[in-house]
Amino acid sequence: MSNYAIISVGGKQYRVREGEKLLVDRVKTDEGKTFHPDILFVGGDGKADLKPRIQVTAKVLGHVKGEKIRIGKYRRRTGYRRHTGHRSSLSQIEITAIGAKRSTAARKPAAQRPVRAGGRGEEARGNREVPTATSEDTSTKQPKDES
Repeated sequence: MSNYAIISVGGKQYRVREGEKLLVDRVKTDEGKTFHPDILFVGGDGKADLKPRIQVTAKVLGHVKGEKIRIGKYRRRTGYRRHTGHRSSLSQIEITAIGAKRSTAARKPAAQRPVRAGGRGEEARGNREVPTATSEDTSTKQPKDES
């Protein structure tokens, strides 16, 4: 159905095909488990879809560390030298499927927003709810006699 997809993992975008393995920034998913990355685009067979209704399934093969990157600071004629470095935390993933239908049951209905007051100040910024009138509030109450 789809030859490739563009997914977003860890703030970066990757062009992937089914069965492809790639290194991405560390994901919170445990080794051996699957997850569904954000899908941005699906293409192939002369068709393109910017709002796809399918899922991409990826399996985490393992968590690894990247190559060591060495960083050196140097200022001439002062004897100033500093060396540091780091290794990136990465996850190796495999794209297991492209094209599974997205389930609509997983989506939760959107909560209704409360009615907001107009005017100036806090109310205008929408930080306070307006109480709704009930039948008890609208009826007139008679004061009780205290004799």
